[in-house]
Parts: sequence; C-alpha cells; structure tokens
Amino acid sequence: MIFYFSGTGNTKWAAEYIAAHTGERLVAIAGEPKKECRYTLADGERIGFCFPVHGWQPPAIVRRFIRRLIITNATNHYCFALCTCGDTVGDTISILNKDLRKRGLHVTAAFSLVMPESYVCLPFMYTDSEKREREKISIAKEQLEEFCKEIANRAKGVEHLKKGPTPRLYSYVIGGFFNSQMITDRPFRVEDNCVSCGLCAKVCPTANIVMNEKGLPQWRHESDCTCCLACYHYCPRHAINYGSITKRRGQYYFNKEKL
Repeated sequence: MIFYFSGTGNTKWAAEYIAAHTGERLVAIAGEPKKECRYTLADGERIGFCFPVHGWQPPAIVRRFIRRLIITNATNHYCFALCTCGDTVGDTISILNKDLRKRGLHVTAAFSLVMPESYVCLPFMYTDSEKREREKISIAKEQLEEFCKEIANRAKGVEHLKKGPTPRLYSYVIGGFFNSQMITDRPFRVEDNCVSCGLCAKVCPTANIVMNEKGLPQWRHESDCTCCLACYHYCPRHAINYGSITKRRGQYYFNKEKL
C-alpha cells in the first residue's frame, strides 16, 4: 500500500511507477477522510509514503494524515518513503519518522528524487528551463528504476537522500517558519484573462477551489490549501497568480511526454 500526495504531478508519477513495479495499491492522501483512517494490510504488503518536500519538511497534509492513520497489522511489514524535491530535502525523513513513530511505524528505506521546480512564490525561486526540466526527469527516471529494485527487494537500511549542507537549519528553522507562516491561499487572485474553464478547481488536490456565480475560481480559505500551486501551474491562460510575485514566473506540471 502506497500512500501518496501530489500537486503538480511529480510525486504521482513516481508513486504510480513504484506501484506498477511492486504490485502495491495506491491511496491518495488528499482523497482520504479527515477523520480516523484505518487500513488492514495483506500478507507481505509493503507500506510506502510518497510526497513532495514542502519547505524541507513533509507537507502538512501528509503529517495530518499520519496523525489519523491506523494500520491494524503493521508489525513486520516493510516500510519505505520517497520524496520529490526541486533540490534538497534536508531532514524531511527524520521528521517523517518522528511522526510515524507515534503510529508504530518506521521508515527503513528512504529515497529522494530531484524533479523540476514548481514552487515560485519566493523572490529567488523560479521554474527550471525546459532543457533543465527534461534533464531532471531523465535522471529521475533512471534513479527511480534503481529505487524500485531496492523497494521490490525490500532493502533495509537504505538511504538515498540529497539532504544538502545544513539539513537541520533548513528543515527546522527555515522550514519551520515556512510551514507555519507561509502556507495560505489568501494571496491567490484571478486575472481579467480568466476564461472560466474550471481547470484550477479540477486539479486542486484538496478541493479547495470552487467556481463562484460569475464563473470565476474562489478559494475556500478553510486551511485546506497546501500551496502546491497546481491551480497556478495548470491554468492555460496564466490567469491565476499568487500575489504579484508569480505574474512573470513560469509554469510547470508533470507531462509524460517529457519522459
């Protein structure tokens, strides 16, 4: 069983790839109930967690899901995690394991996969060039094939992580501030060139967007937004922006044609 969360599609691709090569079933975290989540595993079933790194930490939606997670027969089942990132992951897996420990789980194999950048809401963060996108995806595909072999063989004590030079600083100080203060849907706005196609509402993984009586997207402001930016990146008219900072930024979402 692979639990996954994905916004712009990087992690969904990786989770689907692992599932196809291991025979594990996929469970979308964003689609699960907000109350207690109970599961029973089949004999020999693996437990996997796949998610993008948000501010050098697991996304809040993943951490909340783990707090609700109950697996009645998790003992002795192989447990792994794979996180996607634009560059480095810091101490993301250490934070994940602290959360999992409270649920009687522990990741014994961990992997990070560098994928095209999608977070563009800070002054120094941009999407990659199309050439760099293709390079990252090509390298990631090769790495994912190797990771799948280790997962299929239930390798333990494995850690293929690009942590970066100061993981604790990034995850606990910078990431702590980012995830507690900067995950909000309040800055999103709709530009005049919106054509009311509704794609933003369809791709939002948490159903945080509704189309109002004017046919324009409206964010719920109910703390469900993960700032994954799927609404921004998928918009065919670049009609959604996060404040003014994204007006001249690029867009990206995973496209299998780039494999």
